[in-house]
Amino acid sequence: MAAKMGNGLLQKYLDVLLSGRSGLRIFFPLCGKAVEMKWLADMGHTVVGVEVSEQALKEFFSEHSLPYCEEPVPEISGAKKLQSTSGNISLYCCSIYDLSSSIVGKFDGVWDRGALVAVNPCDRQRYVSLMITLMEKNSSYLLVTVSYDPNKHKGPPFYVPESEIKSLFRDCCEIKCLQKVDDFSEKHRQWGLDYFLEVLYILKFVA
Repeated sequence: MAAKMGNGLLQKYLDVLLSGRSGLRIFFPLCGKAVEMKWLADMGHTVVGVEVSEQALKEFFSEHSLPYCEEPVPEISGAKKLQSTSGNISLYCCSIYDLSSSIVGKFDGVWDRGALVAVNPCDRQRYVSLMITLMEKNSSYLLVTVSYDPNKHKGPPFYVPESEIKSLFRDCCEIKCLQKVDDFSEKHRQWGLDYFLEVLYILKFVA
């Protein structure tokens, strides 16, 4: 069962994301085929994701045996939307920078694991500015960053210090670090690192 629920941090802090609310619209930036999308949709939330790899999106639907339909996105040249037949999961195959609230609406929650840390540091401000335009008032944004010695590994995933999270987001939300998790593995040792942490923040977009 656990495999279908996905990330332990999301399970642990789901209540912080939901704040007692049901039927939320939740955004997964650079979603890949994250199993958490199915988990949240099964709870009654509406899930929207974006990903450039069409293969990953198709694998998501096939691995969960979810019927879906494909349609073009009129506002974005070459983009496709893959939507579950039940309508509660809509995945956009395009660059995240092509999205806007006029296309995808606004969100009550975000699960960002592997998205901000994958964005080229020179595009970070652009990414955050877009995300802020997609957030409803009183929304919650769970953000996972990674921490390691940036002198020993250049990324991706890129190191994003807490000071930068604060400078990127502080104008529009309250920021709290929830947990730091040791995620060091053999892969990280091969990168030349001696520590690797996942750092989880909750960003509250106050009205």
